[in-house]
Order: sequence, then structure tokens, then C-alpha cells
Amino acid sequence: MPRTPLSRRHFLAASGLATLATGLASVSGEETDGRPPVTNPRATSGDDRFEPKWDERLTVTVGPKDADIVGTSAKALQAAVDYVTRFGGGTVQILPGTYKLRNAVTLSSNVRILGSGLDSILLKEPSHGTKLDVDSDWYDQEITLRDAKGFEVGDGVCLRTKNPHNGGMEVLKRTLIARSGNRFKLDKALRQNYWLMGDSSCTSLFPILTGENIANVVIENVTLDGNGKQNENLDGNYAGCVFLQDCNRIAMRKVTARNYNGDGLSWQICHDVTVEDCHSHDNAGLGMHPGSGSQRPLIRNNLIERNDIGIFFCWGVKYGLAEKNRVVDIRKHGISIGHRDTDNVVRDNDVTGSGQVGVLFRPERGKAFAPHRNLFENNRIINTGDDKAIAVDVQGQVEAVTLKNNVIKETRAPMQRVGVKIGSETKDITLADNRIEGFATEVSDMRTR
Repeated sequence: MPRTPLSRRHFLAASGLATLATGLASVSGEETDGRPPVTNPRATSGDDRFEPKWDERLTVTVGPKDADIVGTSAKALQAAVDYVTRFGGGTVQILPGTYKLRNAVTLSSNVRILGSGLDSILLKEPSHGTKLDVDSDWYDQEITLRDAKGFEVGDGVCLRTKNPHNGGMEVLKRTLIARSGNRFKLDKALRQNYWLMGDSSCTSLFPILTGENIANVVIENVTLDGNGKQNENLDGNYAGCVFLQDCNRIAMRKVTARNYNGDGLSWQICHDVTVEDCHSHDNAGLGMHPGSGSQRPLIRNNLIERNDIGIFFCWGVKYGLAEKNRVVDIRKHGISIGHRDTDNVVRDNDVTGSGQVGVLFRPERGKAFAPHRNLFENNRIINTGDDKAIAVDVQGQVEAVTLKNNVIKETRAPMQRVGVKIGSETKDITLADNRIEGFATEVSDMRTR
């Protein structure tokens, strides 16, 4: 296969993200200020907005055999990512096989991860943990383990301790890069005090794919298996099958995220994230976690099943669209929206068999923190919870929410079930043309009592 260096602009064009970038520029008004449109783009140094469509791009294959990089470890995958990164970006093609990971694969800007569907499995190795045996101060770059059995140089680890000043939990992710006996050097300094009085510990926990402060990344057609029964829990603020922090313009397509003892797909303070045609299932935490501060997420055509919560809008998620998803057999809430999650559209989704609430508007800390100006339309919310369950529960001081043209249905028995409950402190809640049936109470409007 021909190999050619690929710049960021080459990669954008090849992956389809150039179209996204151009569209965003148009939305911002940059295309309507009188300047002529770009009709024949060239690769120009420093110009990352427009890009020709290239016939070839740099691709590196990884696999158990007959690959550019032969191997089935995180080291082999990371080597491929680092190689294409050296040339400004490219595709890491993961050939069929099971890849057993002792550390996360850390992504870079302009990198595309392309698997072979259910035949390319990135499997997290079982976790093991121990307490620290020596105090480490915030400026240290090493730890001493009480029991180092099972730990190796190159392992990804999660360090946890109780803050001695406020009792809160401090969590860091690091890599073990050198050792002498039970004493390990870390890739980065601690920047927190890890003292024995804080019950400090080290556990081999990490995301499968991760990135921080990167942009223009595509992850597609790959299977990520968290091996949850053999791993401790690490929540979605730190990990998941995919965990991203402070990123822009990320696309995840046809990704299977399963069996993680935490979240399936989690992105924190990440903007213009697209998740399409993915399957997030049997994770201990959230199926999809558009995290704090994330702007303009697009969550479309996904199957999300048997997670603790299906789609969880975290803090300050705005201008997002979730549509045509199937959210099935979730243990708690099918879709949950809360803290300053405003101006989102949730449309044409199937939310079936949620264990507690189908759609939950969380009460939060008062009006200033409530999820205002959200539109829920053309959804189907079927068979929710136990015999006293609420299918759609609008709590707190929520304002300007519209529920329109939804089918909210119970096919088992009415029992004491409620179709829609509107809290007493809410304002400007519009119900229009919804079909609500099979409940003991179709609409419970606490404002009128």
C-alpha cells in the first residue's frame, strides 16, 4: 500500500472533518462577510481551514501478523499513533485480532483509528491494586508500592488518596516508567500529596482510548472491551472505553464500547463531538457521557443498552442534538439532563425499559443551575420502571421546556405509574400533542395543586 506523509489538512479532507470545519466557519459568519468563497483550495502553510481532497493518505497497519507494526499490545498501537503523528496525522488501521492492553492508547490530533468492527477488539487486562508503602509529596515523581506483584514498567495506573485538608478524593492517572523493586518512577510528577494517612493506593486502571487537548480525531469501526468483571470501578470523570478531555472536533462512528467498569464513551469539556452508529452496552456507568462544559454534541443513530444511565448530559452541555438513538433496558435513567444543560434538542429516540425514569430533568441547586430551554419531541418512551414509576419527570426550577409529539406509553398495567410529572417549582413547561397512555395518571402537574 502506498505511504505518503499526511498533514493535518490532508487528514481533515480524507476523514470528512474538513466539511465539518468549513460548516462551522459558515455558522460563525466568516463566510458571509463579503470575501470570495474558496473554490480551489491548496495546501498552504499555516492554513488549517481549507484543504484539497487527496487521493492517498498516510496509513499504518497494526496486527498480529502481516502488518506494518506487528503486535497486539498497547505498545504496538501507540507506536503506530506516534508514527503517523510525526508526519502531522494519518490513519492507524487495526487489523483483526484481540489486543490486550496494560495501558491506554493515547491519541494525538489529526489521527484516525480505523478498526475491523467486531473483529478488532481492544481488551483491557485485569486490574490489580495495592496500597502505597511510603509517603510521596506533591513534587515527587515516584511511588513505592506495598505489593508490586503484577505491576510492570509501562503500565497505566490510577492513583487515589484522600486529601488530608478536606477529605475529598484525589485521582491521578500515570504511567510507570522505571522501577527498582517496589519503587516506581512516574511519567509525570504527582502534584498532590500521596500520604499513607490518606489511604493512598495504586491500581492498574485506565481508559482504553484517551486524548487530552487534541483536535480533529476520528475513531471508527473498532470494539473496545473493558473486561469489567476483572476490573475495579473507575468513573467517567476519569476513564471509560473512550475518555477525552479538553478536545475539539472528535468523531466516533461504529464504535462498540462494552463491559467497562465505568462509562462507555465519556468526553469532558469537548466541543463538536459527533457520536454516530455506535453501540455502548453493559457498562457499569453511563452509556454516553457528554461531560461538563461540552458544546454542540451530536449523538445520533446509536444503540445504548444495559448501562446504569443511557445518555447523561453532565454540567453545562449546550446546543446539542440527540436523535434517532435506541436507549434500551437502562438500569436507572434512560436520558438524564440537569446542571445548566440548556438549549438542547432530544428528538426521535426510543427509550424502552428504563429501570427508574425514562427521561429525567434533574432538580439541581435552583433556577440558576437548572436545564432550561430544552426541546423533547417525537420520542417514544415505553415501559418505564416499577409499579410507581414516572416516565418523564421534570423536577426543580426548570423553565421553558417543551415536550411535543412524544409517545409516552405503558403496556404492562397502569398500577400507580405516572406518564409525565411536572414539579411545583417549574415554569413555562409546554406539553403539546403528546400521546400518553396506559398510566394510572397521565399527567401529574404539581403546579396546579
